[in-house]
Amino acid sequence: MTLADFWFILIAVLWIGYFFLEGFDFGVGNLLPALGRTEDDRRLMINTIGPVWDGNEVWLLVAGGATFAAFPNWYATLFSGFYLALLVILLALILRGVAFEYRGKVDSDVWRARWDWAIFFGSVLPSVLWGVAFGNIVHGVPINASGTYTGSFFTLLNPYALLAGLVTAGLFTTHGATYLALKTSGDLRNRAHALMPLLGLVTAVLAVVFLGWTLLTAGEPVTWVTSVVAAAALLGAIAMNRAGRDGWSFILTGVTIAFAVTTLFVTLFPDVMPSSTDPAYSLTVVNASSTHYTLKVMTVVALIFTPIVLAYQAWTFWVFRRRLSTSDLPPDAGRQVETAASS
Repeated sequence: MTLADFWFILIAVLWIGYFFLEGFDFGVGNLLPALGRTEDDRRLMINTIGPVWDGNEVWLLVAGGATFAAFPNWYATLFSGFYLALLVILLALILRGVAFEYRGKVDSDVWRARWDWAIFFGSVLPSVLWGVAFGNIVHGVPINASGTYTGSFFTLLNPYALLAGLVTAGLFTTHGATYLALKTSGDLRNRAHALMPLLGLVTAVLAVVFLGWTLLTAGEPVTWVTSVVAAAALLGAIAMNRAGRDGWSFILTGVTIAFAVTTLFVTLFPDVMPSSTDPAYSLTVVNASSTHYTLKVMTVVALIFTPIVLAYQAWTFWVFRRRLSTSDLPPDAGRQVETAASS
């Protein structure tokens, strides 16, 4: 294994971590209108992710930074070709973050309702667009001999990529439902618990179609294994949900996300961005990577700091591991910042 191969794998791991952690954040936001029937319900839903949502987004920053440093040609083509789609994602993430902080600044139902819709759209748009982006990366996009993307924004809105967007949105929403069932109690938990199987089954159907399409067009033998594991984990999550095993249900939806992303990266390798114009123009782990010295320095830094980051994030989740209920909400929380991170 070369250092370029190692960094391709590490970037895949970073995206798995991001989708696993930010996935349930997005899922909670996606479910806010459906499960947040009262103001207390909505406050409780937001407070379940309050201590962790901004830390979860660090995985995105690290994945982007690692791509820039390890595969600058990939980064340049990706961010220039997908500029508008990635800008929409960025704006949605900014809007969602502002909404978390501002929804409780004014004691007004109208004020809070507007910010709740900002949280919803700031969660739904990235849930869909991340799938669209990765669907295009795996499926291939028009790239010329100089490594320049020659398509438009609407080139990215092809059936395969749009299906990928529906799959990621479904996975994240299902993951969010299992998280709410795990982290809350009372009526909110019961509603999340009851909704999860329906979300899981719809997502399973979409995922089977998408993964089948992927395997038939560019699948390697190992991707059949990862796809089966992803599907089995999702069905197992539904079974654990019905058995009342919320912790296992949450873990298994996470396993589903992990193996679905693994399937995409295994299908992609050794390319990092296939060209639909001519396979000879594709960016690979070889022609898109940095120098050996750069990768070597990055590897040393990653080996030192990655365990520290993982330990800190694990400690954060351990500290805030308790279930929440409406009785945990202070009576004047409507005038306070809603995120538990600020308390």
